[in-house]
Amino acid sequence: MAESAGAGWLPHGYHLAPHVHDEGQLVYAAAGVVATTTVRGTWVAPANRMTWTPPGFTHSHRFYGRTNARLLIVPKDLCGELVDQPCLFAVTPLLREVVLTLTGSAPEARPGARRRLLAVLIDELSDPPEQSLHLPEPRDDRLRHATDLLHADPARSDTLAELGRAAGAGERTLSRLFHSELGMSFHRWRTTLRIHHALAHLTSGTSVTDTAMACGWSNPSSFIDAFSALVGQTPGSYQAELRERGGS
Repeated sequence: MAESAGAGWLPHGYHLAPHVHDEGQLVYAAAGVVATTTVRGTWVAPANRMTWTPPGFTHSHRFYGRTNARLLIVPKDLCGELVDQPCLFAVTPLLREVVLTLTGSAPEARPGARRRLLAVLIDELSDPPEQSLHLPEPRDDRLRHATDLLHADPARSDTLAELGRAAGAGERTLSRLFHSELGMSFHRWRTTLRIHHALAHLTSGTSVTDTAMACGWSNPSSFIDAFSALVGQTPGSYQAELRERGGS
């Protein structure tokens, strides 16, 4: 699959190294999951989200599960109508069909049809971007040390005080850094990290119970509640939808 635009099935773990575009880029996993990483953090998008990278931002992509990847370049003259920071957008049924059409192989039906579809796409992306699956990354060395420990083992059960001791910072200092640098509490950041990993596990076919245990939840019901709150559907319905779309 050409990286600039189009569609293709990608294997689990496929990675596109950091790169930059002069135009904007939307990436949608019609089946599977895509993670887009920039200096502003990582956004993980299942099939009800898509990632947006404005012109000039270095970014990379990683795909989880067998992914029906759709990459769409947005012309520079239209990018000013979208937010000027990398983000995640919710995918409405209309938006999904527009993206599938624009990234499909069928020739343009009528002169100007593609540009008109792009105008519909821009209209559909006028709502505020989603924040729930954004995982920001820290600048402070102490906070980065703490988050690196959690990246290495999302199921790690350390308290904030225990992470602070490992990172050389007091509990109160580390809590303040989570809020000031990452804009969220320690609990929210760790939950989002775990959901990122859970999406990868579920997409590869791991059961809901095994995913919950692997990602640090003591019981499946608390995992289901957290997953549903951030993703907008239960882990079971997510896997069922994935199977229907041929992504597992």
